[in-house]
Amino acid sequence: MIALPAHPETAERSSGLRSAYVHIPFCARVCPYCDFAVVGGEDDRISDYIDAVVAEIAIEPQWHRLDAVFVGGGTPSRVPAAQMRRVLDALVVRFGIAEDAEITLEANPEDWTQEHSDTLAEIGFNRVSFGVQSFDPVVLVSLGRLHTPIQASESVAIARASGFGSVSVDLIYGHPVETEDSWTDTLRTAVEVAPDHVSAYSLTVEPGTELWKQVRSGAPAPDSDIQADRWEQAAEFLAEAGYVRYEVSNHARPGHACRYNLSVWGQGEYVAFGMGAHGYRDGVRSRRVRRLDTYIERMRSGIGPIQSSDVIEGWNAELERLMLGLRRTAGVRSGEGGEALLASPQGARLIDAGVLAVVDDRLVAANPLLTDEIIRAVLDLDEPA
Repeated sequence: MIALPAHPETAERSSGLRSAYVHIPFCARVCPYCDFAVVGGEDDRISDYIDAVVAEIAIEPQWHRLDAVFVGGGTPSRVPAAQMRRVLDALVVRFGIAEDAEITLEANPEDWTQEHSDTLAEIGFNRVSFGVQSFDPVVLVSLGRLHTPIQASESVAIARASGFGSVSVDLIYGHPVETEDSWTDTLRTAVEVAPDHVSAYSLTVEPGTELWKQVRSGAPAPDSDIQADRWEQAAEFLAEAGYVRYEVSNHARPGHACRYNLSVWGQGEYVAFGMGAHGYRDGVRSRRVRRLDTYIERMRSGIGPIQSSDVIEGWNAELERLMLGLRRTAGVRSGEGGEALLASPQGARLIDAGVLAVVDDRLVAANPLLTDEIIRAVLDLDEPA
């Protein structure tokens, strides 16, 4: 039976998955909007970094066999396949990987050759997510991207030829240079290249980024009303093309929802490795140091990479369950926190305004664009006496 991306059963089953996240920080250059833990122009440190990641995996206490592995970045496709094999082999030795596991690699189109794609598929990757962002060359330049629209289209075809079982493309909408026609053309081209999964995110201005500095110096900022229109346009266009929206920004054909993401939104546990990576295991959420040199040195010296950690339990765990689950189209079981929300003035207001709905004892964001408003109401809840 093919799993339906937005079905409540899919959402609930995913919370029991056990996953691993591995962070690869290397980029040719840092995009102006990016505030992730990344470095540009430091590929000479790749070998040292992979040594540190493999060492970190080796000292993690043994755990469950992994149902999903997600290698994100940064740009993991910049790393030679032989180094990526070392990472997968370390995960197999330490935890084991299920035979039917989803193993994802994030990639940029300009890195994606047939040889590299074939080798990555041979060593075990079966899902690839391309940072396409746009099929408009003007928008790509404004976003600081290095690939062309043709390279973006070709990368999907190359991955198909290599036998990747699931191919995803990421899109970004709302840059001031983007027009409605441009976004329409990007959506049309995305559907034509026929990925299994499409993520569409609004451009955000994160403090400290180059884009933030540009806006502070007078450059136009993204318009939130226009971005709302773009979201609605994407939701409608992709639905007509057969994609099911299963989270605010994620759309998939049946059987191709990202297991790793579903697990995270279901409050499933996952181990994490690499600089800046966040993990959630045994009720503890951990964060690793964000600087490349610091991460490598701490692993070499035996100090370990953890910068901070928090125990997530009781009422805080319940609120987190709601906040994560409400991002899904399937929503989240009401539970104690949901009942408190519905009994609160904020919850009643959201119900009356058509922002929040109750469907078969599940809380659902009836207006996904206002999900953050619901989450703010959740954060304001006091624990019942």
